[in-house]
Amino acid sequence: MNSPATTAADNRSRQGVILGLAAYTVWGSFPIFFKALTGAAPLEIVCHRIFWSAVFLSLLVLLRSRLGAIRRVFADRTLLLTLCGSTLLIACNWLVFIYAVQVGEVLQSSLGYFITPLLSVLLGFLFLGERLSRWQQLSVLLALAGVVSLTVQYGRLPWIALVLAASFGLYGLLRKIAEVDALIGLTVETLLLAPFALGFILYLLAQHQAGFLGGSPRLDLLLPLSGVVTAIPLLCFIGAARRLRLATIGFLQYITPSLHFLLAVALYREPFNLAELGSFLFIWAGLGVYSGEALWKSRSRGAAD
Repeated sequence: MNSPATTAADNRSRQGVILGLAAYTVWGSFPIFFKALTGAAPLEIVCHRIFWSAVFLSLLVLLRSRLGAIRRVFADRTLLLTLCGSTLLIACNWLVFIYAVQVGEVLQSSLGYFITPLLSVLLGFLFLGERLSRWQQLSVLLALAGVVSLTVQYGRLPWIALVLAASFGLYGLLRKIAEVDALIGLTVETLLLAPFALGFILYLLAQHQAGFLGGSPRLDLLLPLSGVVTAIPLLCFIGAARRLRLATIGFLQYITPSLHFLLAVALYREPFNLAELGSFLFIWAGLGVYSGEALWKSRSRGAAD
């Protein structure tokens, strides 16, 4: 029989997997949502994401009577500095991703989020003392080979992919070590940038350069909705990151780039040749090795119990 401690750990891990699956599936569908925001500049869209996320999350905090927790974060200098760092990282990630979608580089966003799990594994090894089995190491090497091959196929530095990978990988690390729950941490992050975001939105409106309230009912509806669409998967991700090893987070992260890949090739018809397909096959082989070992370990534990 399982001990209470083992059962609690299994439940925590299971919750983490569910939260992670939800987050990455929604993120994988983001190109569809942000393609619909064509007509607004990337920086304006990011400012709306920040401001409306802050509004939505603040309402949740009020409904749950958690204002005291917000005050405690602002009183803790070390924690606040950590969240300032994570705030800048996620804002950078949002901006570059929206730019990629608008200029037709969804395949590069796919590459960037394929790189991210590799960086997550490296960060877990360097800073958290996490270790990988031989099969996990093989899966990482296969994925790395695919990423390097894709970089060669592009024939240029894939800066969009690299910035997306670095910003989100480091964001995950900072949020894992930050001693604050998902709702409070994310609320503080958006509140830190909300005044700047609102100021820029008002400036665009005053200059008659805004997509918002500029005569497009579609933008008037979707730009405020971007706050809710942004906040929900991020809350799921942060909850998953605090329940799972970074290596497991790294595996789940492949859901998002796989969906981006399918959208780029099948829906948006971005250029994609057989050589690039071969590179992606390396990455998918790595996923097969990683998931195969995870399944084998899960069945072994079940048999032992």
